[in-house]
Amino acid sequence: MVIKRLLEIIEEVAAGKYSNDIMELTRDDQPESVRVIAEAMGLMMVKVEAREYRLELMVKGLEELNEEIRQGTVNTVSAMAHALAARDVYTEGHAARVAGLGVQIARQMGLSDQEVEYVRLGGILHDIGKIRFSDRLFDPHDAKNPPEVVKEILSHPTTGVEILHDLDFLGPALDYVHCHHERPDGKGYPRHLKDEDTPLGAKILAVADAFDAMTTDRPYQKGKNPEVALSILKKHAGTKWDKKCVAAVEAVINAS
Repeated sequence: MVIKRLLEIIEEVAAGKYSNDIMELTRDDQPESVRVIAEAMGLMMVKVEAREYRLELMVKGLEELNEEIRQGTVNTVSAMAHALAARDVYTEGHAARVAGLGVQIARQMGLSDQEVEYVRLGGILHDIGKIRFSDRLFDPHDAKNPPEVVKEILSHPTTGVEILHDLDFLGPALDYVHCHHERPDGKGYPRHLKDEDTPLGAKILAVADAFDAMTTDRPYQKGKNPEVALSILKKHAGTKWDKKCVAAVEAVINAS
């Protein structure tokens, strides 16, 4: 019976299930052979548990360091986004507003916390490619741009990916930066992706970006009120913007 119990405990330890049951077999009234094995097992368990505890501390330390590095990198890239805003007073705060509205839309659509965070990062960085724009694009101008300026504007999603592509922690947010000007009908840019090929996070940011652009004053255009902006989004839902994302932003705006 004692041997059977010893074998059971050894099997439990081998499976990673540690307990104090082994100590029962170290009492003086147990057979010496059983007691010796039990004492050895007990000592081994103590050493293994101590090693596992040290490993847990190391993993926790590495996770904290990784988060510090990640946050530091986000802060650095965010500073780049703020530098972009400093070049254009009319878009100051645009990235933060798009990120904030994108988060609300994502939550309205039931996305997980991790997915919402990727939308937030994508929103903060969605226009980072504009940092390479020439100064003429930031000078006051009419809404109609010459072809060479249009070409430069259309390049900013791809340029953004080129700037950010080494930041692995961005995950799908990198695709959101690349695809936030794509359209369900395939007439967006830069890759003319259709609805099924465009990530949901990018569709969310496309709606948030458009809503903020329409409701913000420009040198050539006064910002529209939210009701008018929503009516435009709804009119073009399914062609310019994703229908579900438009419905979600409407729910968010109406609830605010």
